Amino acid sequence: MLDIEIDGKQLQVSDGITVMEAANQVGAYVPHFCYHKKLSIAANCRMCLVQVEKAPKPLPACATPVTNGMKVWTHSEQAVKAQKGVMEFLLINHPLDCPICDQGGECQLQDLSVGYGGAQSRYQEEKRVVSNKDLGPLVSTDMTRCINCTRCVRFTTEIAGLMELGQAFRGEHAEIMPFVEKTVDTELSGNIIDLCPVGALTSKPFRFAARAWEMSRRKSVSPHDSLGSNLVVQVKHDTVKRVLPLENEEINECWLSDKDRFSYEALNGAERLTRPMVKQGNSWIETEWSVALEYVANGLKSIVAEHGADSIGALASPHATSEELYLTQSLIRGLGSGNVDFRLRQTDFSLDERLTGAPWLGMSVANIGTLDRVLIIGSFFRKDHPLIAQRVRQAVKKGMKVSAINPAFDDWQLPIANKLVVSPDQMSRRLLGILKALSDQKGVEVSSVFGEALADAVIDDGVLAVAGSLASGRRVAVWLGNFAIQHGNASDIHLLAHEISRVSGARFGFLGEAANSVGGYLAGAVPFGKLKGKNASEMLSTALKAYLLLNVEPELDCASGFAAVETIAKADMVAVFSAFKSKAALDYADVLLPISPFTETAGTFVNCEGRAQSFYPVVKSLGDSRPGWKVIRVLGEMLGLAGFALDSIEEVRKASFGGQSSVDESKLNNTVSREGAFVSSVATQGLQRVADIPIYFCDPVVRRSSSLQATKDASEPVARMNRRSLTQHGVEAGTRVRVSTGRGQAVVLAVEDEGVADGCVRLAGAHLLTAHLGTLNGEVSVERL
Repeated sequence: MLDIEIDGKQLQVSDGITVMEAANQVGAYVPHFCYHKKLSIAANCRMCLVQVEKAPKPLPACATPVTNGMKVWTHSEQAVKAQKGVMEFLLINHPLDCPICDQGGECQLQDLSVGYGGAQSRYQEEKRVVSNKDLGPLVSTDMTRCINCTRCVRFTTEIAGLMELGQAFRGEHAEIMPFVEKTVDTELSGNIIDLCPVGALTSKPFRFAARAWEMSRRKSVSPHDSLGSNLVVQVKHDTVKRVLPLENEEINECWLSDKDRFSYEALNGAERLTRPMVKQGNSWIETEWSVALEYVANGLKSIVAEHGADSIGALASPHATSEELYLTQSLIRGLGSGNVDFRLRQTDFSLDERLTGAPWLGMSVANIGTLDRVLIIGSFFRKDHPLIAQRVRQAVKKGMKVSAINPAFDDWQLPIANKLVVSPDQMSRRLLGILKALSDQKGVEVSSVFGEALADAVIDDGVLAVAGSLASGRRVAVWLGNFAIQHGNASDIHLLAHEISRVSGARFGFLGEAANSVGGYLAGAVPFGKLKGKNASEMLSTALKAYLLLNVEPELDCASGFAAVETIAKADMVAVFSAFKSKAALDYADVLLPISPFTETAGTFVNCEGRAQSFYPVVKSLGDSRPGWKVIRVLGEMLGLAGFALDSIEEVRKASFGGQSSVDESKLNNTVSREGAFVSSVATQGLQRVADIPIYFCDPVVRRSSSLQATKDASEPVARMNRRSLTQHGVEAGTRVRVSTGRGQAVVLAVEDEGVADGCVRLAGAHLLTAHLGTLNGEVSVERL
C-alpha cells in the first residue's frame, strides 16, 4: 500500500493503480473521455490532465501510476487551465448540433463543456466534416461529432475480440472507420453506443425516438440466454424505447449482448397478440377473456373425463418465468397428468429418473476469471453465450487455457489451446479417450461402470493434449453447452463429462440454453418427481388429446420442427398462451390467449449459476393481454384445482420455490445416480447433421426484432461442409443443394467451411427454412440440384 494525497485528502492505495483510480476512491472527479475502467489506457483525449507535485507539466491521470508520497491536485489552477485548453481543442471542429443530436442530455462532451468550455470559440476557420460510415443495422454514425477517444476501437479489439474498427490518418484528418466494405458484426456491437462519449455512435433502432429526459428508467432482467443480464428499460408513454445495461459486476458487468439490447423492437410489432381469439370453423374471432378461458376449462374437463388425464399435456418455453412454469405444471398435475416439459430441443431423456438436482453451471459466473483450465463440450460458445464468452476471453489473456470438443467451430475470437473437431457420433469415444488419458496422467482410477467402455476410447494427439491441459490445471472446469444437451446421446456425454471432471478434480457444469433452463427444473416443469409423465419428445411423437403451449412456437422451438406441428394439429384442443400470433399457430391452435412478455409482467428467472432474479412490469400490458401467471391462476380456479388461490406474484414465487423466497442451493446438482455399466453409442454411417441455433433465431422475441433480423447473424441458413465432405457427396460450394431426412427436406446454399467435421453438414435449426427436416440430430442426405 502507498500513501498519497489527492486534493489535500490523505489515503492509502494499492501499488500499481493510476491517479484516476485513486481519485475515484477518494471521490474526486477527474474529467475524461478516453478512459474507461474496462478498457486499456489510451491517454489520447488529454482531458484528465492533473497537477502533480514536482512534475514540470500537468500529467494525464488515467496513465500516471501512483507513487509513495505523491501529491495530486485535480482542480488546481494549473490543472483546470490545462483541462480548459484541451476542451477548446476538442470543440474546434465539433458541430453545433446538440438540439438534433440523439446523445443530447446524456453527452459527456455536452456536460463537460459547461464547466470547461469557453463562452465562444476563438476558432474562425472552416470546420472539418467527416463522412458517415455504414456499421450495419444496429449502430448509426455521425462521425463529424467524433472526438477520436478510440473507446470503440479498443472495445472491439479487447472485449469483443476482433478489431472491426480502427483509426486512420493523423492529426485533424484522423477518422474512426471500419475496414473496407465491412460492417461491425460482433454480437456485442451495441456496447460501442454506450461507450461513445459524444453523439458519433448512436442506436439506429432508437434514432430520433425520444429524448433522454422524456423517458423513465426501470430495472428488468433479460429473458434470453442463461446469464440473465440486468437491464435498464427506458419507457415513454408506456412504450419501451430503449434497453441499456444495468451494471452488475457479478453477472453482465457493464455490457449487454445485442440480443438483450435490441429485442425490445418485437414488443410492439405487428405480430403482437392483444385480444383472446377462438377458432370457429376455419375462421378466428376475437372474444372476451371469460369466454376464452371457459372454452379452455370446459375442453380440458371433457377430455379428461372422456380420455383420462394422461391424454393432456403442456409444453412450456424455457424463456417463461418460474412462476408461469410452476403454475403450468401445477395445473397439469392438478388434473392428474404428469405430461409437462420445458426442454423442447432436448431429445435424450434417459437420465431423467437419475438426476439428483437441477443442472447448473456448478460455480458462480463472477469466478470464471479465476479458472486456469476449461473444457467446453458441445457448444457454439461465442454465439450461445456472448457475455460468458467475453469473460473467458479476458481470462485467457491472464493465462487460462481453453480446450473444446464440438462437431463444428466458428471463430470464438479467443485462442483455443486444444480444439477437437469430431462428428457427433464420435464425441463419446473421444471423451472416453480423454477420460482414459486423464486417469493415467493423474493416477486416479476410473469408476467401474466405465470399465468395458474404455475399450472403445479413441486416443490421439488431440485427446492427449486435452487431457494434459486438464491434468496440469489447479482451478479447472468442465462445461456442457447447448449442442451437448441437444445431442441425440446427451446422456452419454453427461456421464462422461461428469467422470472427467471427477478424475481431473474439476468443477462440472451446464452452460444452459435459456433464461430459465435452471428455473424450469426448480419449478417442477419436468415429467418426473411428484407425478411421472411423458417428456417433450414423447408428447410430440404420439398425439395427445389436448395441448397447452406456454410461449412455445413448436415449429421453431422444438427439436422436431414441423413434425411437432403435425402431431399437435391432431389434438382435439390446442390452447396457445403467447404474446405473439404466428402463422403456424393460426392453423393448429383452437384458442389463442394473449399473455404479456417480460416487460409487461412480473416474474423470476434463475440463471445458469442458480441466481434467482425477480423483476416487475415496466409498462402496462398491451391491449387485452394479461400476465401469464394471472391467466394460468384464473384457469386453475375455474377448473376447481387446489393451490391456485394466489393473489400476488410474491405468493406464487414463494410457492414455486418450495415455500422459500429464493432458490434452495441444495436443489442444484449435476450428478446422476449410477446404474449398470456404461455402454457407448453406436457410430453412424451416413452424413450427420450438426444443428446450431443461431443467436437471433432462438426465441419468439428475438425472431421478431426487425433490426436483429437484418444482421448477418440472422441470414438464411446454409449447408456448411468441409472440402472433403463436399467432394465426397458431389457438391460444389456456392451451389444450391437439397438436404433431406425421412420427414422432409430443405433447399439451401452449400458453403465450404473447414470448421465442420468430416461426414457432417452444419445446418441451423429454429428457422422456417429448415423446420421441415423434423430433427436437429441424426442422418441426412445432401444432393445437388
